[in-house]
Amino acid sequence: MRIVVLTGGIGGARFLLGVRAYAREVGADVTAVVNVGDDLLLHGLKVCPDLDSVMYTLGGGADPERGWGRVGESWTVKEELAAYGAEPSWFGLGDKDVATHLVRTTMLNAGYPLSRVTEALATRWQPGVRLLPATDDRLETHVVADLDGGRRAIHFQEWWVRYRAEVPTHQFVFVGAETAKPAPGVAEAIAGADVVLIAPSNPVVSVAPILAVPGLREAVTDGPAPVVGVSPIIGAAPVRGMADRCLAVLGVECSAAGVGRLYGPRAAGGLLDGWLVDEEDAGTVVPEVTVRAVPLRMTDEAATVAMVRAALELT
Repeated sequence: MRIVVLTGGIGGARFLLGVRAYAREVGADVTAVVNVGDDLLLHGLKVCPDLDSVMYTLGGGADPERGWGRVGESWTVKEELAAYGAEPSWFGLGDKDVATHLVRTTMLNAGYPLSRVTEALATRWQPGVRLLPATDDRLETHVVADLDGGRRAIHFQEWWVRYRAEVPTHQFVFVGAETAKPAPGVAEAIAGADVVLIAPSNPVVSVAPILAVPGLREAVTDGPAPVVGVSPIIGAAPVRGMADRCLAVLGVECSAAGVGRLYGPRAAGGLLDGWLVDEEDAGTVVPEVTVRAVPLRMTDEAATVAMVRAALELT
C-alpha cells in the first residue's frame, strides 16, 4: 500500500506518527507532502516551520510540551540578538534549531533545491516516511490585515506569532503560488498512491497552500486514489491552534461540517471521498461524502493509529 498524506503544523506532525506506526504494521510506504507556506527568512536563515515540525516529531526530537521546536532547547542566540536590538524580535530561534537552519541555508545557497535539502536533513532524523515539500519554489502565505491605521499585507508568521491573529483580517494570499511547480516526486507520489489522506491540519494555512501549487489540486481530485480527510475541529473549536480565526476570515463555520463543506465532495469537484469526524460530531453531514465518527483526540500513538485505521476503512 502507498499512502500520501497532505500535512502541516503540529497536528499534522502528530498524525503522521500514527500513519507511520500503521504503515509499519501492514508494510505500507508513506509519503508526506508538507506545507511550505509558513517558510520565511530570519536573520539570513531559511526557516521551514512545518517541515521541521514533522522532521523533529518523527525523529523523536520535538519538544512534547510546547509541541514545536526541539526538546531541551536553549535560547542564547535569541538573547544575544535581543541585546543587539535585532529585528524581528517577535520570532525566537532556539540554539539547536539554528543549527538546522544554518545547514539548510548553506545547502540552498550552494544551489540545492529544498526537496534535496530536506532529504539530506532527514538522514539524521530518520523519520520513517518520505518527506517532500509541496514545492521547491518560493511560496509564502501572507495575510491582508488592518494595521497602524491602514490595510497591508504581512507574512503569516507575523500575523500568527506577533499579533496572535487578533487584528482585523481580510484575506490570505499565497505569494508565488502562480509560478510555483510541484517539488520532484510530489505529483508522482499522488498519482501512484492507493489512498490520499488529508491530515487534521489547519485547512486554510496548512492544507490550502499545498493545493495552491499549480497541478496539485488536480492531481488529488483527478487521481485514481480515494481521498479521506480527518477533521481538525471537534465540536466548535480546533483541537489545537487558531484554525477558527482562519476559517472566520473565509466566512466558514468552525465545525467538522464547515470544514468538510470547505473541502467539498470529489464527486462535485472538491477533494473528499470520505470525512472522519469526532464522536462529538456524530451526525455531521457533508453531501456526497461518506462521513464516519470515531475518537479523534491524539492522546497517544495507539489512539492515533486507530484514527488512521478508521480513515483507511472509509476507502
